[in-house]
Amino acid sequence: MTDQAVDTDGVRLSQDPAEENRFLGRTRELKELRADIERAGLDTLSGRKAPRARVLLIAGRPGSGRTALAEELVAQVADAYPDGVLRARLSEPDGTRVPVSRLARELLTELECPVPPGAGEDDLTEALRTALADRRVLLLLDDAADAEQVDALLPDTPDCLAVAVAQGPLTGIADVRPCTLGGLDTKSAVELLSRYTGSVRITVDPRAAEQLVEACQAQPAALTLAGGWLAARPQAAVADLAKHVRAEDGEGTPLSRMFRVAYAALPSPAARILRLLSLAPAGMVDPHTASALAGCSVNGARTTLDDFVALGMLRAVDSPLPEYEVPACLHDRLRALAETHDRPAELQLARARMLERTVRLLQSCRAVTETDSPQAREKLQDMPRALRFPTPRAAADWLRARRPALLASARLAVADGELDTLARRLMSQLVRAMVAHFGTQAAAPDLYGIHRLVLDVAERRELPREKAAALLNLADLDARTGRTAEALVRYRAALDAGREANDPYATARAMESVGGAHLELGNYDRAADWFGRALAQRLARDERADAARVYGRLAAAHTYAGRYGEALRGWRAAVAGYRRTGDVAAQARALSELARVQEYAGRPEESLRTCQEAVEWARRAEDVRLQAALHLRLADTLDRLGDPAAAGLQRGAADRMLKEDRSDACEIRSAVTKD
Repeated sequence: MTDQAVDTDGVRLSQDPAEENRFLGRTRELKELRADIERAGLDTLSGRKAPRARVLLIAGRPGSGRTALAEELVAQVADAYPDGVLRARLSEPDGTRVPVSRLARELLTELECPVPPGAGEDDLTEALRTALADRRVLLLLDDAADAEQVDALLPDTPDCLAVAVAQGPLTGIADVRPCTLGGLDTKSAVELLSRYTGSVRITVDPRAAEQLVEACQAQPAALTLAGGWLAARPQAAVADLAKHVRAEDGEGTPLSRMFRVAYAALPSPAARILRLLSLAPAGMVDPHTASALAGCSVNGARTTLDDFVALGMLRAVDSPLPEYEVPACLHDRLRALAETHDRPAELQLARARMLERTVRLLQSCRAVTETDSPQAREKLQDMPRALRFPTPRAAADWLRARRPALLASARLAVADGELDTLARRLMSQLVRAMVAHFGTQAAAPDLYGIHRLVLDVAERRELPREKAAALLNLADLDARTGRTAEALVRYRAALDAGREANDPYATARAMESVGGAHLELGNYDRAADWFGRALAQRLARDERADAARVYGRLAAAHTYAGRYGEALRGWRAAVAGYRRTGDVAAQARALSELARVQEYAGRPEESLRTCQEAVEWARRAEDVRLQAALHLRLADTLDRLGDPAAAGLQRGAADRMLKEDRSDACEIRSAVTKD
């Protein structure tokens, strides 16, 4: 039975993974829900156009099959919504409410509508409504915690439909009639059992099957556990299980009683692993997570996970990886068992093993991209085979598939508060892996959240150096997305933290960044002041490359302020600094800027000579775009000096360099024209 795929929150199942899942029962509910889509709403009856999407509510306790019914409804009506189906889970497995900002960002990402990292809830929900304004989509909002969550995500168009799943009514959302679920009809419930037991065991004693259905109150999750228990015991009679469930001591729901029967039948090692799965972040488990939690081999963990699927205690996830989900209806029960049977120190050790395994997987995930680094290759070879990725593509696929669980792991590690060292290592490796595989820009929204978590740990542990680093990273992301004022506040806070930590790198970096923020805000005098402070610190520490860069930024501030004499001195110092460090490309760019300021200062002959020198250094640096831009600048200078023939030669040289890419030529011409 280890190849069964079941859904413990519904009634979809297939004994053969290749066989299409079949939905059982709920005929009346489906008919009513479909009719409700076309029902005239209160706005229509009063002669007004419906301002928002229609909301269908499926209400029921976890384990009632509410999510499976929602998925079946979505499958039946999806063709009417050509722009696709969006899914979001509004509660964590432990019942914690998911912030609306995270939900909106995930939905926007699914729509391929990027939004600035760090954007607030109002901006994100407004962006989501804007993105959905001209689309016809179907939203499945599963496990809603309250009406406010659902309301914030609703599109402002009647062309969309939202199917919400919740435990009770969503008071506050107008014109919603809940479809409240009870048990399955007896025929469907018996058929559900027969999928596990085979038809013979049901046929020989149909009355016993009905008694078992009655003992489970026809609840799909309870029946799934009953079917798994019977499937694992081919010699057991259905009547025996029915008696066992009815005789189960203790209060609670049919699901609670059936779960106690199923759990009691597990061998002690398997029972321990099942309890520890309640620690899995976001309720998502893979063989590595289970292996680390239980302290067993990866292969042994996967076999056990597959056995749990067959028993109805886990759900296999449709994923390129072996991945499983702890059903929400069992999560609290497993957590209570863990707290009862396992000592706090054992649970903390299991969490630590899980975080350590995740850190090592992230290290491997990043190292496989560093094919040119002998140290990275050696480090990768030293890792156990089970932790290695065969190719960068396989590592990227793992990172993408496990992303929700990895981010949840970081959040849980920080919230735990007792494993901060591991939490910091985890977040550091997660940032590096995401940047290596997805790039800083694509990963920016996730990076923003991770850096905020790092800041939380640094503040809690009073770690000023880590606090300064987190503030600098957050401010950089703010600055890149146009929130310069917010970035300036964080850069100043980073400067204070850097001084407290006596960290010269963070202090100088923060000073330079404060100057950059003032420059962006148009306050050139304050920008020059802060660049001057950063420069003094770089020079005092003999940081030549950094000093050359700051000389250039100081010169830029003077240029914007119209102080061309000081700007020229700054750019000459930058050129000299790059020459000493041997940075040919940076020297070419600095010479280019020096030529620009000479032109502004009314020294065209000097600008011409400097520009020609810059062309030579750009050629040595093999920077074709810069060479082309410099040739165009030479052409403009020669025109002003009254030599149109020579100007034409320079423009011809620029065109020849860029003949293979006309878009580059257009960009460079535009940039030179603005100068």
